[in-house]
Amino acid sequence: MAAPRCEALFFLAAVLLVSCSAAPTDILYRVLEERPPNTLIGSLATDQGLPNAGHLYKLEVGAPYLRVDGSTGDIYTTEIPIDRETLRDCRNLFEGDKCYLEFEVSITDMVKGIGTGPRLIEGRIEVLDINDNTPQFSSPILTLSIPENTHIGALFSIPMATDRDSGSNGVADYSLSSSTGSDADQLFSLQVAVDAEEKLPQLVVMGNLDREIKDSYDLNIRVQDGGNPSRGSSALLRVTVTDQNDCTPKFEKSHYEADLPENSPPGHSVLQVKANDADTGLNGEIDYSLHQASESVQRLLRIDRATGIVYVKGLVDREEENFLKFFVVARDRGPNSKSSKVLVTVHVKDQNDNAPAIEIRGIGLVTHHDGVANISEDMPIGTPVALVQVSDRDEGENAVVTCVVAGDVPFQLRPASESANDRKRKYFLQTTTLLDYERIKDYRIEIVAVDSGNPALSSTNALKVQVTDINDNAPNFSPSTVEVDFAEGNQPGDKVLDIVATDADSGTNAELFYSITEPTARRLFKINSSTGEVRVNHSLDREEKERYEFRVIAADKGVPSKTGTATVVVNVLDCNDNDPKFTLNGYSFSVIENMPPLNPVGVVTVNDADKDENSQVRLFVEQDNGMFLIQNGTGTILSSISFDREKKSTYTFQLKAVDGGNPPRSSYVGVTINVLDENDNAPYVTRPSNSSFVHLPVGTRPNTHVEVVKAEDIDAGLNAELEYTIIGGNPYDLFQISTNDGEITAAQELTPKYNGLHRLVVKVVDKGKPPRNTIALVHVFVNETKSNVSLIEALVGHSLYTPLDRDIAGDPNYAYSQQSNILYGSLAGFAVVILVIVAVVLIRRWVQKDTKSGYQAGKKESKDLYAPKQGPKNGKGKKSKKGKAPKPAKTGEDDEDASLQKGLKFNLINENVNDSPRIHLPLNYPPGSPDLGRHYRSNSPLPSIQLQPQSPSASKKHQAVQDLPATNTFVGTGDNNSTGSDQYSDYSYKANPPKYSNKQVGDYANTAVYPRDIHWTNRVW
Repeated sequence: MAAPRCEALFFLAAVLLVSCSAAPTDILYRVLEERPPNTLIGSLATDQGLPNAGHLYKLEVGAPYLRVDGSTGDIYTTEIPIDRETLRDCRNLFEGDKCYLEFEVSITDMVKGIGTGPRLIEGRIEVLDINDNTPQFSSPILTLSIPENTHIGALFSIPMATDRDSGSNGVADYSLSSSTGSDADQLFSLQVAVDAEEKLPQLVVMGNLDREIKDSYDLNIRVQDGGNPSRGSSALLRVTVTDQNDCTPKFEKSHYEADLPENSPPGHSVLQVKANDADTGLNGEIDYSLHQASESVQRLLRIDRATGIVYVKGLVDREEENFLKFFVVARDRGPNSKSSKVLVTVHVKDQNDNAPAIEIRGIGLVTHHDGVANISEDMPIGTPVALVQVSDRDEGENAVVTCVVAGDVPFQLRPASESANDRKRKYFLQTTTLLDYERIKDYRIEIVAVDSGNPALSSTNALKVQVTDINDNAPNFSPSTVEVDFAEGNQPGDKVLDIVATDADSGTNAELFYSITEPTARRLFKINSSTGEVRVNHSLDREEKERYEFRVIAADKGVPSKTGTATVVVNVLDCNDNDPKFTLNGYSFSVIENMPPLNPVGVVTVNDADKDENSQVRLFVEQDNGMFLIQNGTGTILSSISFDREKKSTYTFQLKAVDGGNPPRSSYVGVTINVLDENDNAPYVTRPSNSSFVHLPVGTRPNTHVEVVKAEDIDAGLNAELEYTIIGGNPYDLFQISTNDGEITAAQELTPKYNGLHRLVVKVVDKGKPPRNTIALVHVFVNETKSNVSLIEALVGHSLYTPLDRDIAGDPNYAYSQQSNILYGSLAGFAVVILVIVAVVLIRRWVQKDTKSGYQAGKKESKDLYAPKQGPKNGKGKKSKKGKAPKPAKTGEDDEDASLQKGLKFNLINENVNDSPRIHLPLNYPPGSPDLGRHYRSNSPLPSIQLQPQSPSASKKHQAVQDLPATNTFVGTGDNNSTGSDQYSDYSYKANPPKYSNKQVGDYANTAVYPRDIHWTNRVW
């Protein structure tokens, strides 16, 4: 039962102390117990002069036995009867004590409202006893032992009956009777003694008892109360006659009393009763026992049968039993035992073992449910929210209680009654400041009560006060602008967002209704009026509109209604729903050939209507063969090759654009690369061959067709448009050429003086910038006949090895030779041929000896005739001295050639016309003469050809060795003076150039670019 101790003194310094002093009240009503329902007990308004209009009376304490009329304050009984014997405070009353039922009534002024606070009226109702209980014996059969030979007049106590009623309604009288025909009424009578207002029945022996005659008697004892009408009950009293036991035990005191501190431990000695018996032996030995002990006594106490010491048996709580009253019987141990009894009263003394009890309940119009009180936020200061009753079941100083409100809350205690009862004090719990539901919605109020015991005990109780709302706040959106991202391509009805407003009010004042204000927005979006859930009516397309903005209104259901507004911004997020798109359906770019690799070819532009990563496009070359690259970011196409239009003029491929979406989307576009021509190829002559000739008879008329020079240029456009000009071998302007088509015609009549071989040097030039050209040799043999083809071919062969700056334009000794005898001429010609052959052989030997180069006769013609011999080991060429030709080495192998060369006569003459050098050869040879043309093709010394490093054709692609006379083309590079004599000076000779194989010569024979310069060594052909 001990309550926890409280550190009450700590709170006393920090919170408000409430005085417990009060003036006594005089409101007292009386009512008989067990009154029927709605029995008027009293009228507060009438009896006490209290207001009876505009006020509300409310019963605070007294239920369930009482009720109060709210308007008049009349107090009535209820369906639950008031039973005096069952009321808690009336259970252990002493004889003569009054039974009271307390009540409390609050009076609230309804005109001024709850804010003025209720008035608390306290009173008591004395419950008057009625005879509603019958006296009862402890057992239906009572046993009493009386020794034989007991003297007449002896008294023996009979167990008493009990009655729950009190006063006159309690036990009033006993009566004794016997059955008909029994002599018991002659032997026994009844005497009722009075002790401390208690009726004690005693049996009086009226005759001699003889156990041998009769050992027992049955009597009927009846008890009667003093009520009206009277109530009574009976029991069987059986008297047993025992053997003689002369003396009866006698207690030293007629009444024992003791004080017992509550909470005494079991085994604690309370008191000792002592009785004496004058007999000896067993008749003098006494046993003690509790007699007529209540259930509480039997539960709390026990007695030692031998010593008569009463001990504590159970936990003694003064608040449950403040006193114990019982009898102790002393009985001897003789065969016919005698006994006596004595009254024992134990007063339980208080210990401070009960902490104060705090009861919190509603007051007036403020009701409490499950420990929660509700009060409107607009109540004024000082409004009571609860009635606090503080009590302590202890007594004296232990019951003096101090109570406080703990913590920093806007509430305080104020005495509520004028009662002087220190054990039970009442307080109003009232507000000290205005309450604001929106700031604080509820309070937990803790009340601490501390008693004055030593040590002091304390207790706490709490009340939750909920502040009820009034509609004083508008709905609020936080934040006031709500921005949400929503993916495009949605389904109609998809949820966009939940927009929720808060209303600091509660109940219907906080129930909100949502709506969209703009009609245009309502066509696209809809909102749940209760939840604020926004859904979309249609599918959104970010590419169509990326941002929507509209307003949402939230209105509460208070009276009057209040509203709040929020702005909703819907950002439509991109989905990868668009393919990358090239700005053109196809791209065509033109590039110049020979452009270095990794140069830009063109730029493509691709767009993606999506956004962010979905619009980040990467470009790839499809069917990637490594020729083209593309730069992501710029869209620039780069080539990894150098273009050659002559090999391939058009490239086509596809570009693939892939965006960064997941999954990615792609598109394709075709790209065409057109290679523009660059004048990187010189023309090449397809007709006539350099080693061919055209025969024209003497007398050929002007404009007579001579030959057509046909050339081609693998370039295109202007780079392939050709012009033809004669730049050499036409000192007499005998021939003319068409600039456009290359047709050579006679410019004048051919007379005999122009007989002989004419070598026309035709320059073919394209129109590129810079232009490129090539040289073609057109041999025209003017003579009446061409009977000796071998001679003509020999002349052509020598022409091929004659520098181009020397004109070959007919035979200057033609007139002299016409006057000679034909026979002489034939013989002389044969001799000359022999001599020429010998001379040639000797010259070749001499040249070979001096230059260690040249060609050996008798080798197969498939040998590379034009590949120069290896130079000295140090790689340096030897320059000839002062332009003189080196002497040929003479070997046995050249004897035949030398004998043939002796028959030839070479005359270099300078004529007046252009000082052109001429070659004079015999025109007629006897039958069986060797084929001199073939001889010179096979055994002529080769020109030394040098590619200068500065030549634009120095790249591998354009390196070549001119194969003469296998083709008729000499190459120049835009130099109109490419045949000038300066190009063939002695000092341009480079000894021992690299040697090329037949395969190399063949590979480069048809290439577009040829060596820039052709150098002749020491003017030797």
